Amino acid sequence: MKYSISNRKIGVAAAFAVAILAIAIPALAQSEGLSMLGNLTKGEWTVKHRDGSVDSKVCVRTGQELIQLRHSERGCSRFVVEDAAFKVTVQYTCPGNGYGRTYVRRETDSLVQIESQGISSGLPFHIAGEARRTGTC
Repeated sequence: MKYSISNRKIGVAAAFAVAILAIAIPALAQSEGLSMLGNLTKGEWTVKHRDGSVDSKVCVRTGQELIQLRHSERGCSRFVVEDAAFKVTVQYTCPGNGYGRTYVRRETDSLVQIESQGISSGLPFHIAGEARRTGTC
């Protein structure tokens, strides 16, 4: 008995494999990124806002806490827009509470510049300032 596979079936299988790779490769890249944030010094960080509003404190354990300054809840989806050695840009959506886009630029392992904007609790927000490690938490 001789088996033969038509060219059409091979073409469909190849297209399916390419589609799977097109989905899988970006997903893998999303989960492995943001190493710059992971290299920041752990501890308490103070965010000094350029608009003169009251400083805020953040306990940095992974560095990713600096991404969602106005959305502290879990369950937000994230999309890494830029992931470089000294800067990251992340866009995120928090179901039922808005979304944001945050840019973090590292100056040192204990000093970063942050810009974030989006919608939180139905209201727009814009954060521009610097965050500096100020102690332990």
